[in-house]
Amino acid sequence: MSCNPHKHHRRSIRLKEYDYSQPGGYYITICTQNREMLFGDIEKGKMILNEIGKIVKNYWLKIPDLRSYIELDEFIIMPNHFHGIMIIKENSNNVRATESVAPTLKAHSIGSILGQFKSTTTKEIQKTLIPHFKWQRNYYEHIIRDEPDLNRIRRYIKENPLKW
Repeated sequence: MSCNPHKHHRRSIRLKEYDYSQPGGYYITICTQNREMLFGDIEKGKMILNEIGKIVKNYWLKIPDLRSYIELDEFIIMPNHFHGIMIIKENSNNVRATESVAPTLKAHSIGSILGQFKSTTTKEIQKTLIPHFKWQRNYYEHIIRDEPDLNRIRRYIKENPLKW
């Protein structure tokens, strides 16, 4: 089946000409497909992860083990989405880690890291708990510009369950 570009076109939400593998902080949001409530429940302003939510958490926390150039900051897994801050460290260009990426993605980029994260969590969740599990097709990212921006995002992540 061929793709009709007049009917089926994907518009990139990324900044043109921006190198998403360059050092800096990135605020990430990923949603479940159709915003299905699959990761747990909010009880008294606190997120209580179920088994699926715990899989997502475990794989998120493994990212720096697989990529020494990545540092994780504040994150929260909500019932149907995930927020996290990921920092690409300064010396990331010197890393020669083996990383399998799609031909259209730059190695060590936010897109390649999140693609692998979504792929591995999907496979694990589908084989162990929910055969129909899927993430939303894309993800939202915000380039963190300065310390006040970082602190505002951290506060938003921490307070997210209280505002649910």
